[in-house]
Amino acid sequence: MSTASHTPPQTLPDAKKVGMVSLGCPKALVDSERILTRLRADGYAMSPDYAGADVVLVNTCGFLDSAKEESLAAIGEAIAENGRVIVTGCMGDEAEAIRAAHPQVLAVTGAHQYEQVVDAVHTHAPPSQGPFVDLIPQPDIKLTPRHYSYLKISEGCNHSCAFCIIPDLRGKLASRRIDAVLREAEKLVAAGTKELLVISQDTSAYGVDTRHDPRQWKGREVRAHMTDLARELGELKTPEGDTPWTRLHYVYPYPHVDSVIPLMAEGLLTPYLDIPFQHASPKVLKSMRRPANEAKVLERLKNWRDICPDIAIRSSFVVGFPGETEEDFQYLVNWLEEAQLDRVGAFRFEPVEGARANALPDPVPEEIKEERYAKLMEVTARISAAKLEAKIGTTIPVIVDEVGEPDEDGDIGATARSQADAPEIDGNVFLRNVPEALAAGDFVTVTVEDADAHDLYAVPV
Repeated sequence: MSTASHTPPQTLPDAKKVGMVSLGCPKALVDSERILTRLRADGYAMSPDYAGADVVLVNTCGFLDSAKEESLAAIGEAIAENGRVIVTGCMGDEAEAIRAAHPQVLAVTGAHQYEQVVDAVHTHAPPSQGPFVDLIPQPDIKLTPRHYSYLKISEGCNHSCAFCIIPDLRGKLASRRIDAVLREAEKLVAAGTKELLVISQDTSAYGVDTRHDPRQWKGREVRAHMTDLARELGELKTPEGDTPWTRLHYVYPYPHVDSVIPLMAEGLLTPYLDIPFQHASPKVLKSMRRPANEAKVLERLKNWRDICPDIAIRSSFVVGFPGETEEDFQYLVNWLEEAQLDRVGAFRFEPVEGARANALPDPVPEEIKEERYAKLMEVTARISAAKLEAKIGTTIPVIVDEVGEPDEDGDIGATARSQADAPEIDGNVFLRNVPEALAAGDFVTVTVEDADAHDLYAVPV
């Protein structure tokens, strides 16, 4: 089960306990943190296992049919292990399907319906709230390690991609106030966050729905706009005086993205962009209902690298989309060879109920999807291996995620990440001969000694 970590806030001895299973993307993880934080403020304690929980929350994913199957399996496991289960999240819109599979569930709510989830917990596990619990300080619940945090700047999406049902699940774009986002970021950094991961469905569109709603922040006016947000986040300092890493995810390549690259070159932003290109063939992109300007993107990638040579570009691609021909796929492979992206993920197209792509003609056979997926991963692994090999002998900054125990020779190893590596989705930097005092969240300068297709091996300077 995913539950709160690190030093727990104070609770009453007889507090009801809540367990949490959080599935899906980082945006769902932020929802889980908010739900648990609210419940903690209401006097609940967190349970690290099924046995100790008075009720278990399952935050589901409904993006793909395979994700729905995983969600239903997780609900089933929670029912078998505990029996008292409340379901929320993206699959919550399919209450009938959930109840058909698991009629024992106590309640079902949809994505980011925080009040309804809390009300359901209150109904089925009333809090054991004493007369002074409201006076006890209640820190926010974090489901990530203390040194990195997700910063969600908006909900929903205004795009209508043929393969995606996110707008149906989470609604249209709804941006948070810029001053609220900055206050949260400042609070996280003051509490020990060394790396902020900015997330949304479309980070580049932040503020479009609110006409960029200017607010006062530290005596100056800032807009709800990606560039203003990036500039202000770059001014934050940790209690130790370091500039925290700020990593931008889900960035569509709108023209104003160009203006954040100089901030990366100046060291104010982490030189990393997560851009969901999805494909390169103009025909497939048109069928997907996505922008089809791959030539201009290649030119911009070159310009970005000229301004900030250390920038790492990650993206994800879909193979086997309906109507994708061998020529379309080869176009994508050739584009990747030219683009030389640093980190690449790939997915085989999978129909999902309610997606417009399901009605498209010329579905790609499963065996061809597998062949194309394997070929794409082979190409991108080769590109990654060459890029990482070029780092051997260089000195780079890393952030430590975990420190191991001394081996039989007294050598201590650690798992870290470079600025090109987001947690959970990219590679690692494995360290040897680290100082005994090293801890998770420390920034360290290392010399790269070796590399493989995805990871680096290094020693502290």
